Amino acid sequence: MLNENLLNLRKINKFSQEYVAEQIGVSRQAVAKWETGETTPDISNCKALADLYDVSLDDLVNYTPDTMGLGVPPKGKHIFGVVKVGEKGQIVIPKKARDVFKIKPGDGLVILGDEEQGMAVIKASAMVNMMNNIRSFMDKTIEE
Repeated sequence: MLNENLLNLRKINKFSQEYVAEQIGVSRQAVAKWETGETTPDISNCKALADLYDVSLDDLVNYTPDTMGLGVPPKGKHIFGVVKVGEKGQIVIPKKARDVFKIKPGDGLVILGDEEQGMAVIKASAMVNMMNNIRSFMDKTIEE
């Protein structure tokens, strides 16, 4: 798992083993051994690798490709899986997504859509905060 993630991340970023080694202060041979699974980087090297690839340490070490075959996501980006729309249009938000975004029963969600880009879901409270920030910015801009 870790070795596959390291190899995939290096290839996706189009880095050479030499470049990775130089960036985190190890030998190219160490990077090669990590990618083959012959050895495992210590925690400080894992942290440096996660920073280099801009992924979470947890994802670097534990991520397994989902059914879509996608690699380790960048920090703050998530793939929660596929949901199905019920007969009445309802969807079930995966538990991990509810936990990450602190969505509780009774929370309002806003559905945004763009026919070319797709759909997005945002908590209603976050949308209200964003709109208030825009209003404040616009008020200040008009005053100037």
